[in-house]
Amino acid sequence: MVTKKNNKSKSTNKKKTTDEVKDKNIPKLKSEYFNQVVPEMMKEFSFTNKLRTPIVEKVVVNIGLGEALTSSNVIEAAKNDLQLITGQRPIEKKAKKSVANFKLREGQVIGLSVTLRSKNMWHFLDRLLNIALPRVRDFRGVSNKSFDGNGNYSLGLSEQVMFPEIDYNEIDKLRGLQINIVTTTFNDSESKKLLELLGMPFEDIN
Repeated sequence: MVTKKNNKSKSTNKKKTTDEVKDKNIPKLKSEYFNQVVPEMMKEFSFTNKLRTPIVEKVVVNIGLGEALTSSNVIEAAKNDLQLITGQRPIEKKAKKSVANFKLREGQVIGLSVTLRSKNMWHFLDRLLNIALPRVRDFRGVSNKSFDGNGNYSLGLSEQVMFPEIDYNEIDKLRGLQINIVTTTFNDSESKKLLELLGMPFEDIN
């Protein structure tokens, strides 16, 4: 679940400076955002100030671990997969209470999560949009209906092996991922246009 942002975080974007765009170490997708996406967004929505232009604030990647209830090896295997994909060590999500019917104990690990910001976020988005999604079999685009009404977008992936960092022969099983893209706008139309310009391949609704 994406944590709802307050108005302050939505209205206050990071300063977009010329020096930042010229930084040779800036991620490729972030450079494209400043040089191509911002001008297009300003034109599309009649923004008069670059700071008004929405930007991706963070990306949260989650893995559910229902099978961890019966296998202690699952957690470390999933952690390794998620760390390879995101470049960060995941945090554990634990059950807040026991549920006898599901043999679930309070404090038991039920999932893993990584929150990406700054360079790690841009590098991950670049790989997601330009490498991982094009590898999906019979891919016809991502859903247009997965916005939450507050400018955030959720994307579910059925397999981790679409990421080049994952070797199919080295994993213990196929696992799905839930990816939540959090932006600085509360407007879904602005968010969709932002993601489209960054390269998100939305399905054709015609």
